[in-house]
Amino acid sequence: MTELPQSKTFKEKTLAWLGHDPIITETASTKDALASASSDLPSAAAHYVDRLFPFTKWILNYNLGWLTGDLIAGLTVGMVVVPQSMSYAKIATLPPQIGLYSSFVGVMIYWIFSTSKDVTIGPVAVMSLEVSKVIKHVQSSPTGKQYSSQEIASTLALICGIIVLGIGGLRLGWIVEFISAPAVSGFMTGSAISIIAGQLAGLMGYSNKFDTRASTYKVIINSFKYLGSTKRDAAYGLSGLIFLYTVRAVCNHFERHGRTYTIRRAAFFIGTLRTAFTIIVLTLFAWVHLRHMKPAHYDISILKTVPSGFQNMQVPRFRTGLISELGPLLPVSTIILLLEHIAISKSFGRVNNYKIDPNQELIAIGITNVFTPFFGGYPATGSFSRTAIKSKAGVRTPLAGVITGIVVVIAIYGLTGAFYWIPNAGLSAVIIHAVGDLIASPPQVYSFWLVSPLEAIIFFGSVIITVFTTIEIGIYASVGASAALLLYRIAKPRGTFLGRVRIHSEDNNVTREVFVPLNKDGVHNPYVKVETPPPGVIVYRVEESFLYPNASRYVDHIADYAKETTRSAIDYDSLSLSQRPWNDPGPLRFSKKLALAEGQLSASDSNAAKPLLRAIVIDCSGISNIDSTSVQNLVDLRRVLERYAGQEVEFHFASILSPWIKRALLAGGFGRGRGSQPLEIAAVVPAGTEAVIERYEKHFPSSPPNGRIPLDDSSSAKSKVPDIEEAGGSDDQRLSEHLSATGPLVSALTNRFHLDLAAAVAAAAGREW
Repeated sequence: MTELPQSKTFKEKTLAWLGHDPIITETASTKDALASASSDLPSAAAHYVDRLFPFTKWILNYNLGWLTGDLIAGLTVGMVVVPQSMSYAKIATLPPQIGLYSSFVGVMIYWIFSTSKDVTIGPVAVMSLEVSKVIKHVQSSPTGKQYSSQEIASTLALICGIIVLGIGGLRLGWIVEFISAPAVSGFMTGSAISIIAGQLAGLMGYSNKFDTRASTYKVIINSFKYLGSTKRDAAYGLSGLIFLYTVRAVCNHFERHGRTYTIRRAAFFIGTLRTAFTIIVLTLFAWVHLRHMKPAHYDISILKTVPSGFQNMQVPRFRTGLISELGPLLPVSTIILLLEHIAISKSFGRVNNYKIDPNQELIAIGITNVFTPFFGGYPATGSFSRTAIKSKAGVRTPLAGVITGIVVVIAIYGLTGAFYWIPNAGLSAVIIHAVGDLIASPPQVYSFWLVSPLEAIIFFGSVIITVFTTIEIGIYASVGASAALLLYRIAKPRGTFLGRVRIHSEDNNVTREVFVPLNKDGVHNPYVKVETPPPGVIVYRVEESFLYPNASRYVDHIADYAKETTRSAIDYDSLSLSQRPWNDPGPLRFSKKLALAEGQLSASDSNAAKPLLRAIVIDCSGISNIDSTSVQNLVDLRRVLERYAGQEVEFHFASILSPWIKRALLAGGFGRGRGSQPLEIAAVVPAGTEAVIERYEKHFPSSPPNGRIPLDDSSSAKSKVPDIEEAGGSDDQRLSEHLSATGPLVSALTNRFHLDLAAAVAAAAGREW
């Protein structure tokens, strides 16, 4: 009795209508990926909470040895942070005590959330310069004059802290990686030059003669213009600056070349404390010089009254008018806040053999800046100079920041009377000396040029733009240039056609194959012979992810090379001009006759000497992602090349890294031979145009009369299990690709996906190579 066929379910009908192929979906299952991700949610949430407080991993093991190292490092940094924070507050056009407040909050809170033992949070030069620009911008507007400098700075810290905290909390710290190191170095160098230029007038005693917050080139011009107005302040400023550089040079020499460890260690601490010593000596000289004068007759500029204690502690107010005034400058301020910190923490993590968590670091500086306004401070981030000192001093844990905080509190409550006599020229000397280290050295700039000349150009462009415009434009320019260079490299990737070099090892008598570029960038040794692939076989290496910005470039590169090195199945010279396509009209009549008269080969003879295209081998080892547009470009490439060759062109893929890449290629009809139906992944031309093309080609053929590939060729539509002898190559090579001790390594159903390039080329070339 004949069994009636079972009717299909709605699901089966829907899948059949969609063209569902279980081989494709089983290659990389969306369901399994979602299930795996959802099953990890509880553990991921617990891990997220655990990472918020990294100090819990080491605090219970704290010991006397760690305390000794932290005590020395904390006291050392404390002696540096006090004069530096007051100097940087001066850059920000804020009272000196505001810098002390920011330093205290930074070191007291950061250690709880940090993953770096070395970084010291507090006022820094570049951020202070940006704060001064923000204050000037707000107060220059008609509605901004009602806000004080301290209120503007504290509100900026609060908003930037919330933004950075949100970036870290959402684990978006990877966005920092889009800004290249030369771009960062460029605007840091430009900013350092701007700061130094702005402090020259204070160093010489005529800072009241012109606006030191104007464009850097104007400040430099005015500094020379008013050089004749130099006052007695220059004696304090220049002597302090010379002393700072002299002590550093001498101490660095003994630190590197000292005969004993004691000498080298003493040189380090003396060099570290040179800033505090300079301020103390200059303050003593100023006190001796001015103590018998009335304040109205002081002939040098001094710091004067610094309030004792935390005078500005309050709950910060959100004033919508101020927030709207700050809005245009928030992106730049946020970039400076997070970029400098991440760069510093990563650098010292590598130097001291530990790994930082960028997202957690953003949370740390975000929380620090959220709490800073409660104490009346302004934005704080990681300081390079103080971090370097802390690292060299032998810090053991982040808890050293608490020791530094205690030193700052002592200064706030006990030393403000002495701060009265600090010469402003001395603070300018400290600023110039500290900021000078931010300028990129000539060897560093030259290394940018050696590695990537384009990045060196970005560096110089960032410096020039920052100097001649503003720090905001400099940052935007450097970030934009980095992004543009990245997009250019993605959109204009390198792809190379490969040949083979056989390398023979005399030690174990083993010969192996290495694939190298055929162009001039490949093997430079003239005695090494690079074998080209067999006739009709092209081996191509993709060197970037295969994505929509670069897909057309890759396929055009392959198509142009294929048409240059292989022949078309059509003898166009045998066609009349009316039958030739418009985009390949052939040589002009007169040039053709002249070539024949001179005995040159005709285009037909030259074309006949080339082989027909048989196979394309693509090395996918450099591909980490693929998308619909790129797969559609591959589909179009295969159609173009098969029409050109008049036969099926095999596409073999080697070293596919991800099952999702394999799934995408299978969806495009690759990996199993030519499918029974034409595939479209991201078609632009609507379906239904095939009949029009058919009618056109009957009159104007673009493929050989008998060479058109039938779309319903059952012999090519079926997935074939590769035959070892038919595939060519050695049996061991074929078996090693498809078999292991327990089963196949590569599915026989996807016989055009290969484990390595050698196996892919062997499958495409057969025994000919």
